[in-house]
Amino acid sequence: MKIETFDVFVIGSGIAGQTVAYSCAEAGMKVAVADKREFGGTCANRGCDPKKVILATTEILQRAKDLEGKGVATLPKSTWKQVMDFKKEFTAKIPRKTEESLKKAGIHMYHQSPEFLDENTLLVEGKKVQAKKIVIASGKQPRNLTFEGADLLKNSDDFLSLPTLPESMIFIGAGYVGMEFAHMAARFGVEVTVMDHGKRPLSVFDEDMVAHVTAASKDLGIKFVFESEVESVEKLQKNFRVTYEKEGEKQSIKAEMVFNTSGRVPSIAGLNLEKGAIAYHKNGVEVNEFLQSTTNKSVYACGDVSAHALPLTPFSTKEGKIVAENLKNGNRVKTGYKEAPSVVFTLPNVASVGISVDEAKQLRKEIIIKTDSVPYWFNAKRINTDYYAFKTIVEKQSGKILGAHLVGPEASEVINLFAMAIYGEMTVEDLKNIIFTYPSWGSDIQSMF
Repeated sequence: MKIETFDVFVIGSGIAGQTVAYSCAEAGMKVAVADKREFGGTCANRGCDPKKVILATTEILQRAKDLEGKGVATLPKSTWKQVMDFKKEFTAKIPRKTEESLKKAGIHMYHQSPEFLDENTLLVEGKKVQAKKIVIASGKQPRNLTFEGADLLKNSDDFLSLPTLPESMIFIGAGYVGMEFAHMAARFGVEVTVMDHGKRPLSVFDEDMVAHVTAASKDLGIKFVFESEVESVEKLQKNFRVTYEKEGEKQSIKAEMVFNTSGRVPSIAGLNLEKGAIAYHKNGVEVNEFLQSTTNKSVYACGDVSAHALPLTPFSTKEGKIVAENLKNGNRVKTGYKEAPSVVFTLPNVASVGISVDEAKQLRKEIIIKTDSVPYWFNAKRINTDYYAFKTIVEKQSGKILGAHLVGPEASEVINLFAMAIYGEMTVEDLKNIIFTYPSWGSDIQSMF
């Protein structure tokens, strides 16, 4: 049997993998891409993009509700089916267009996840292939839960393709996905409960800012069950029963659908990384500053599957570019990002960039922390929202901006201005000297210090 050989073999067709594949193919290298799912990756097919399409409708619903009686006489009606049909306008063509584009670039495609046979050999679609360099860009997948009945749970893929909505839902996990979906479902009239083993949702975000989101969630009718450990899920005639332990007592709740939103893990199961002499741990493939495997120099990893990366699409793009450059020119480009902005698309948004208060307190520097809830500021008052808050962290001696944490209707956009300030090592005085349009959400940041 003839063994196909490649200069570069990419595992995963998301943004990180595509970035590597196109760049290397353009440089004249023989490239292949393999994916066990539809081509195009998570973000475009079943993640960031379709999620924000649904979000758009809920933003209108929330804005209309806030302005009811203040210019809005009749609240708009929403139809989940129409939203799903609109979402498909974005997602339905992604796999085909991705494959057409890869083919045009001369990139060979395999429609299966490969497994390592040795450091440079893979088995895919029943064929052995060898590659001088192998890039793992397989992303992340929903975490598997192990309690009794866990196989009955739906996941984020299922939520984003529901033809109709049930009357009630339970989300097990109060992270990004659980909270975003809970807000979307609740605004479409679903009775929502969110469960988590922690004391609050969104544990990686500032506690004070999250408190505002929690309050807004409760206003929306979302119920929370914190500090709970799920023991089992069972199917009843119409509903599912979730049994859990809280404060030493066994309790239960019911809903028509139950979702696993407990987080995502590196998608490496089945790759047989051990045969490829590739070190990894729970956070992903272990890599050095060049995004090269620490144990197999023929292998690189980029995007969410890399233990180095934050699970954010902008990191996937940047890491794909770094790997491509290092494959083409030898290890010349190192990773070295500053803090990246992050956002949860609940309504209101919660967003952050830079260091947290706890991190600031560990610095051997004097810092200035300013925090306030400001629904009385003009921008909040004009849309009649109750939730608008901020926390900023500044180095006292230099005046440099070190961190920002926001809650508000446009926090996902305003946080980018803080990111620019931090990347540019701007001081508060620098920021206040800029002329912003007024009255705009961006102009408010000059009053946050």
